[in-house]
Amino acid sequence: MPLYKRKPFSLVEVPNDLDPKELVFQIRFTKEIFRDYQQYLNRINLYRQRLWNCKVSGKSNLTYEEALVSEKRAIEKVQQFPQELMAPMLTNIQYSMLPLRDLADKIALKLQECLFAGQELYGRKGNEVFLCRIIRTLHDSAGKKQYKIAWLGKDKEVVGCDVVYDEDLINRKLPFSRNMVKSFIRESTYRNAPWVLHDRLAEKHGISTHLPDELKSKFYFQNGTLISYKKKRKNGEEEMEGEDESGKNKGKKRTEREKVGASEMEERSEKEDDLKRLEAIKYPIEDLLVQPCPDDPVFTERPSPSRDFKVPMDSVGELLMIWDFCSSFSRLLHLSPFSLEDFENAVCHKDSNLILIVECHSALLRLLIKENGEYASTIEKRKGKSKITLITWTEYLCSFLDWTNSSKFRPYMATIKRGHYGLLETRAKLEILGELLNCALETDLVREQLDEFIEQWQKLGATRRGEALEEAKRRREEKKRLKAESDVNGFVNGNSLNSSGNNLGVQQNGTHNEQNGEAESEKTDSKKRESSQTDGSFRKRTKKHKGEDEHKPKDVQRVSKKEAQKIALKHAETVEREEIEKSSKEQRKRYYETEMEKRFIRTNPLGKDRHHNRYWWFRRDGRIFIESLDHKIWGYYSTKEELDALMGSLNRKGERERALQTQLDKFYGKICMGLQKRSKLSAEIAMEEAVLRRSTRVRAPPRDNPADAFLRYVNKWKED
Repeated sequence: MPLYKRKPFSLVEVPNDLDPKELVFQIRFTKEIFRDYQQYLNRINLYRQRLWNCKVSGKSNLTYEEALVSEKRAIEKVQQFPQELMAPMLTNIQYSMLPLRDLADKIALKLQECLFAGQELYGRKGNEVFLCRIIRTLHDSAGKKQYKIAWLGKDKEVVGCDVVYDEDLINRKLPFSRNMVKSFIRESTYRNAPWVLHDRLAEKHGISTHLPDELKSKFYFQNGTLISYKKKRKNGEEEMEGEDESGKNKGKKRTEREKVGASEMEERSEKEDDLKRLEAIKYPIEDLLVQPCPDDPVFTERPSPSRDFKVPMDSVGELLMIWDFCSSFSRLLHLSPFSLEDFENAVCHKDSNLILIVECHSALLRLLIKENGEYASTIEKRKGKSKITLITWTEYLCSFLDWTNSSKFRPYMATIKRGHYGLLETRAKLEILGELLNCALETDLVREQLDEFIEQWQKLGATRRGEALEEAKRRREEKKRLKAESDVNGFVNGNSLNSSGNNLGVQQNGTHNEQNGEAESEKTDSKKRESSQTDGSFRKRTKKHKGEDEHKPKDVQRVSKKEAQKIALKHAETVEREEIEKSSKEQRKRYYETEMEKRFIRTNPLGKDRHHNRYWWFRRDGRIFIESLDHKIWGYYSTKEELDALMGSLNRKGERERALQTQLDKFYGKICMGLQKRSKLSAEIAMEEAVLRRSTRVRAPPRDNPADAFLRYVNKWKED
């Protein structure tokens, strides 16, 4: 069993009163059963943490399931040890006090001296050395060991047999790695220092289980398990029992424990259980494991998708694939783009020479002929260099179906040759187009186009990253410059204020000293004169200071106004510059997105919901398509209200639905624009259908119905 933080970990026992019909939660790889979902979830989260060790190989930083797999593989390798080597290895392991590394090195050295049947090594034959394999061990008349060997050739086939002595075999390498030896030691023992073999294993190979004399003073057996006389302290407990150095038993000392009441212990355990229950779950998790919580937002009901496809339900995926390829590689195919509705209507139409269908087949066939492959050589032998036209396209198509040599297309060829392609089933038409598409994807022209797009993608990405780095660098420099200017301005203003304050203080001190001098020289005067002089000087001094104080704020106020004007001007310039930069950034961002959209590489799904349904969005259509897990059921959302309801029904606590909602948020604006265009087109179609149903007394001819646009398709990019 895997070790938790290098210590044994016990599994939860199965409840005794379990009802066979009771609904429970079971962990797949441990078979543990839980009635409480929170306990089940806590245990699952514990098993997913990288805190587990493989008991056999010693690997760490694993999840529980990874540790189980590691143990299984290590045990399979350990079981490959030859039986001839088991007894010598187990003898060296039993009651050894060496550390694992030293014990493995000791056994590895001894294994080099052991030879066994099936081992491959080199042997001397005359003056040369050849590869050989030991067949079995023999003894001569003197009792000396001999080995019957088979000489091996280049492909390790047996080219001869011989009997040699031990000294004739050379270049003996370790038959197994030291890691395998370590795994063997761990698997064979139940404790270390000393290493003790499992009883069954020791009995099977005849290994003695008697404790050596040098260990009897330190260890003893209890219930078949080797136990040390001295145990380390654990949680303030210490046990001492056994014998002294002379071997005499001094008796057992009672265990020293802190006396804790039973009620306190129960309260403590209850608190720990509560903390474990309240342990926060780390979201996101597996979507199917997410349970409703009181703090969840109000989820909207997920709308049911529309399924009014004209093609069979199991052929919708192939229809989307063909249309997406023709639209994405339209320049390479010289095929004007067309909508998905037009393509669907054209495939389901019964006309045999519908322009849209003819141009799709012709474009793919021309691409295969340009490749100059097997199909091109076949066409050249049969038809020379004639062009694919509205009349001859079915002949080229039949030649292609014959070249594929597929049995599923043979029933269709007779109908196509008679000129009744339109009478084929919709599924058959899509199968033929799908085969053409698969062959086109294997051509060098398509691959070169993809390589070119990938290279352009990489250049655009590198340019965008370079601009982002330059912008970040410019921002850092601007920030440093503004900080330096603010520091300089603060330093100058602070010094000017301090200097003016100091001058004011000096003036006050000077006046005060003058007054004291006058008072000392006129000590003989009367008190009335002294008081009058003092009052006069005080009024004089106060007036002087008042004048200075009235004068100073005007200067300060005038300076602050100038600075305020400068700051306002700078702020206005900064705001204007930021707006220009922001608009230019948005323009550059749109430019990069547009250029990358032009260079199609592959269409990926937006994501999956909790039931593994895939969600697809095609930029040229606008709708969001839903594909079931078995790829047989399809649907779509075509309005903004359905999109909002879908996004409101996703639970971000699940891994898949969080990723899906992130992608929907990313492309929300573009998806809404596509859906609005579709809604406007649908309104026009409904209006035209209403006009067609108007009274016959109105003689004005109706306009072209957008629903019949596939009948008026013209390939404007067709090659001459």
